Amino acid sequence: MAQTTTYSNRWRLGDETEIKGIATLRNCDLQFPMASISKLSTPNPCASLPETFRPRSSQNCFIPFQRSTAYFKTNLSASFRTHHPQLSYFSLRVKCSQTDGNGSTAKRTVLHDLYEKEGQSPWYDNLCRPVTDLLPLIASGVRGVTSNPAIFQKAISSSNAYNDQFRELVQAGKDIESAYWELVVKDIQDACKLFEPIYDQTDGGDGYVSVEVSPRLADDTEGTIEAAKWLHKVVDRPNVYIKIPATAACIPSIKEVIASGISVNVTLIFSLSRYEAVIDAYLDGLEASGLNDLSRVTSVASFFVSRVDTLIDKKLEKIGTPEALNLRGKAAVAQATLAYQLYQRKFSGPRWEALVKKGAKKQRLLWASTSVKNPAYSDTLYVAPLIGPDTVSTMPDQALQAFIDHGTVSRTIDSNASEAEGVYNALQKLGIDWGDVGTQLELEGVDSFKKSFDSLLDSLQEKANSLKLVNH
Repeated sequence: MAQTTTYSNRWRLGDETEIKGIATLRNCDLQFPMASISKLSTPNPCASLPETFRPRSSQNCFIPFQRSTAYFKTNLSASFRTHHPQLSYFSLRVKCSQTDGNGSTAKRTVLHDLYEKEGQSPWYDNLCRPVTDLLPLIASGVRGVTSNPAIFQKAISSSNAYNDQFRELVQAGKDIESAYWELVVKDIQDACKLFEPIYDQTDGGDGYVSVEVSPRLADDTEGTIEAAKWLHKVVDRPNVYIKIPATAACIPSIKEVIASGISVNVTLIFSLSRYEAVIDAYLDGLEASGLNDLSRVTSVASFFVSRVDTLIDKKLEKIGTPEALNLRGKAAVAQATLAYQLYQRKFSGPRWEALVKKGAKKQRLLWASTSVKNPAYSDTLYVAPLIGPDTVSTMPDQALQAFIDHGTVSRTIDSNASEAEGVYNALQKLGIDWGDVGTQLELEGVDSFKKSFDSLLDSLQEKANSLKLVNH
């Protein structure tokens, strides 16, 4: 029988503890499987969960953090004071149903409903140390994690949690970029361990952690293939997704990496035409793999949302007519809705059915860039209208907290398909070229990640110098 740890009141942050079996919160009866975790990463106050996840109302249930009163008094408080001197308690607010007082009623968040009722997987678009900060998110219903060069740039450059490992790597003779990848690989491996139970429970359908190849390779077909194979080998976890950008140069890379039996998160998709090319690369890769069992080769296609509105809104404001201004904030969801229709068409019919017989799984649509950039818009604008089966929504802190707080779960992705087509066509009539929009956003996305990557390597070089690790 699995060991069960019961938590009461609120726990303090102490990530150096070893936790095994199944952790159960009696007051809210939230249960989540936990792999054995022992010192996954160094405690770091800068990487603790953000302010948005702290409670604002006593009318809500909380996912607390304490192992037991005795353990807290003897161990956790000392660790907490050492590593988190500026923090006291922290909780993740979730919506809970009323109990009968003995915890017999299962408590849920809308994230659980999102997956179980509508078939959409909520993922978290962030990763930093300590990765054990992901545990309350897993308990709240988060089923995977995405990362990118910008996320690691922020995590590593703003934290001391990586210093010890970084010092050891450089002293061992690693160059700065090699050291960077070892820092990243450790975080990805630790996060994969946390999500492995979900991966196992869904037979490889969910519970993935994504890591991106170097953004410097966005125009290098062969370099991307080699980098993807290397990352897959060094991470060595069944539930890792290797992220490859959907640039024209990398479409052939996607086919080749899939054909090699490696699961892929295709990122930076901004247009319907490029999305169709991504689907074809996945199907071509599956067919070229020669595998009789395709069930362990999976993929998601990360279709970016909010950035589309950011760019098109500027164009509409420049046009300035009432019709143009009335279309602000509608382009991104309209295009995403049409992408889902394309998804449904492509993953049906004889070609797809032949692959299904070999165990193939659909390349799920993943909604990325879900944070709202315009404060005039609803804070769930890029989550609520895009709920549908066989999809993923990866949310950064702000979007995730907003949806947990006041999101509504219902199938919306195809409820306004005709309206979406009308918006898409109306924008074209106003002179908005969707192809140009996709190209510009792709270039900006690749450039942004390159800058984050280069900036982080510069920061690590400075850190190495400050630690007197590099001979001049």
